[in-house]
Amino acid sequence: MSTDLSFVAPARSDALSDDRPADAAAVTRTEAAGDVVAESVAAEADSDDASLRDSIAARHVDAAATWLENHPPHRIADELARMDAVHAGIAFRLLDKDRALAVFEELEPVDQQQILAGMRDQSFRELVEGMDPDDRARMLREAPATVVKKVLAGLSSRERRMTAALLGYSEGSAGRYMTPEVVALHRDLTVEQALGVVRAKGAHAETVYTLPVVDGGRRLTGVVEMRALVLSDPGTPLTELVVTAPVFARATDAAEKAARLMRETNLINLPVVDSEDRLVGLLTIDDAVEVIEAADSEDVARQAGASPWAGHYMAAGVFQLARYRAMWLLLLLVAATLTVTVTDAFEVTLARAAHLALFIPLLIGAGGNAGAQAATSCVRALAVGEVRVSDLLKVIWRECRVGLVLGSMLAVVGMVIGAAFVGAQIAVVVGITLVIICGWAATIGGTMPLLAKKLRIDPAVISAPMVTTLVDATGLIIYFTTAKLVLGI
Repeated sequence: MSTDLSFVAPARSDALSDDRPADAAAVTRTEAAGDVVAESVAAEADSDDASLRDSIAARHVDAAATWLENHPPHRIADELARMDAVHAGIAFRLLDKDRALAVFEELEPVDQQQILAGMRDQSFRELVEGMDPDDRARMLREAPATVVKKVLAGLSSRERRMTAALLGYSEGSAGRYMTPEVVALHRDLTVEQALGVVRAKGAHAETVYTLPVVDGGRRLTGVVEMRALVLSDPGTPLTELVVTAPVFARATDAAEKAARLMRETNLINLPVVDSEDRLVGLLTIDDAVEVIEAADSEDVARQAGASPWAGHYMAAGVFQLARYRAMWLLLLLVAATLTVTVTDAFEVTLARAAHLALFIPLLIGAGGNAGAQAATSCVRALAVGEVRVSDLLKVIWRECRVGLVLGSMLAVVGMVIGAAFVGAQIAVVVGITLVIICGWAATIGGTMPLLAKKLRIDPAVISAPMVTTLVDATGLIIYFTTAKLVLGI
């Protein structure tokens, strides 16, 4: 898009068809033109989703090639992820080598494997050889052993060595996501010598914005930014520019922990070291963003009572999505039998005051929602480091008070509704129960994720549906017990 500025010359008054000033007419024409452009852009955006798929399905190769040429790699990757293996493979083959590599690295590992499954051996080797080692290792993490062997055998010795080293780290560790292609500078260099090292080795590195500084044993002693080198006098010793005691992660640390550390410290690259503080790689910002996105997606799925899945939502089949959700629904269905059991145990109470049954959905709904809100807030606070397991007692006290405040607010409304339908006595029961249930639900919802964390269980597993189910059963006990005490039945 051109960025040149154009100015509209004032029109002559006799050229105007009304009494408006010339500049007002120009503005009107400009706005009208802008509306036309906006409408055309919107129409193009609406048609983008189907154009590539339709062109491939109709065997319109030229139209598909034009679409691919006019869209950036991330947009192409998104479209390929939405397509089935056959159509995605056809579209991918229309890309030239360099563009294909850029698109391929934008794909998720499961989609990469789908593309590679239909490629010839030579194309396969060329594509995998051109990938960054960390991206290659993640692609192979779920591949069959035979595929991994085939990939490693087809790589050059240098790429094979780096990929094998990354695959040696445990799944989910920072070592799996780091790039080993790093330009490291010895601490005794000058700025001029350091820049010479960068020029000599930078072409093979994934990034040169952050340069780790090491000693003779390759132990990390600090970092220096490329900006500092470029702006400094060539004869300046590197020791004057180095940031000592740098933030770093160990290769065995959880990748999510390292990625969130980068976010907290505003780093674009994080040095990764081994158990002896020797530099082994860098975790780059693009990989850190992917790690956080994957972790958040997993947490959202678990909090909703479903198993997380890999790949694009639009490419997943109906039965595949149902399979990811079915197990949790079955478990929650079994857990919900507690509600049936509680109701059966208080059958006599219900028989004596049948109107109590009218408010069961209202009460368990309010309690379940309060518990779900607390659980979601606590899981999020744990994920971003705002809450620790050591804060358990503080969270219990905090959430209990929040729940009681919310319950008191709801009780006012509940008592009005109860009095309007069944009378004052049951309205009082409903009001008292709402206060107790909300306080109890918020306490349970807020503390269960912390207890799960203490037991080394993923806090997201303590999902909102699970908390809701538990609160439903215990809420009924609170309701019927309150009714017996207040009504004397």
